Amino acid sequence: MQLFVDTKFQFVKSRKMGYMLSGLLILASIVSLIIHGGPKYNIDFTGGTLLHLKFDKPVKIEDVRKALSAKGFGKAEIKHFGNPNEVSIRAGVERTAEELSIVMEESIRNSLPDNPFVVQRVEKVGPKIGHELIIQALWAIFWSMILILIYVMWRFELKFSIGAIVALMHDVTITIGIFSLLDIEISSPIIAAVLTIVGYSLNDTIVVYDRIRENLKGFKKVVPDLPGLVNKSINETLSRTIVTSGTTLIVVLVLYFFGGEVLRTFALALIIGIIVGTYSSIFIASPIVVDWKTKKA
Repeated sequence: MQLFVDTKFQFVKSRKMGYMLSGLLILASIVSLIIHGGPKYNIDFTGGTLLHLKFDKPVKIEDVRKALSAKGFGKAEIKHFGNPNEVSIRAGVERTAEELSIVMEESIRNSLPDNPFVVQRVEKVGPKIGHELIIQALWAIFWSMILILIYVMWRFELKFSIGAIVALMHDVTITIGIFSLLDIEISSPIIAAVLTIVGYSLNDTIVVYDRIRENLKGFKKVVPDLPGLVNKSINETLSRTIVTSGTTLIVVLVLYFFGGEVLRTFALALIIGIIVGTYSSIFIASPIVVDWKTKKA
């Protein structure tokens, strides 16, 4: 399906504006991560006990905290989980999940006798396991980048692979940075979403690169108008890019609004990744090839 036919948008000429916008987003992401002391990891990585309670009626966070303070859990992280009658509590690793559950049974039922609750979920993760998960996640991202670099070098050439890797690092940094700015925890599903974003963004970049390579055939070494040729290639694949990104985005938006609280942050990561990944394929990956090849020429 062709949404755009014979378009002549000057993407390459606008690359400096794209670089500036990306630079600002990356700077904001890095500053936010520094201020927050790095990404905000959830219980999957930090260790601790997570308790999810569902009350019959809406409950105030302050009332739950008062009940916990009496038993030594005043510093626990307490927040509503999707609905005002559902609460998630995350405590440190100094108590076991069983202890926390017993404390909740005794303390909250005594403090809020008119609002009974049921325990929906209890999770316990040790600090050692959490640390290992962080290391494994970082290694997963690192090796995916290395393999992508090798693949693009094999299929195209070094200049293209560097452009692809820069675009992917750009996408991952901004996605994690936005989560830091929004003060959203990084969980295992978010890492899975980031790796999905890497694959999605790379696929979009490869489509543009493939068209550039096709249009480069016939030129031996130096292309008379390389920026124009790359710009033409982006325009020729624009319809496919918009259709693919748009249809995927619609599905993820439905997941975000109707998939429930558990899937919301996962869907948000994909939404950010699809938008940023589509943008980087056009304004980062391809322009880097232009700048490098033009400089070398």
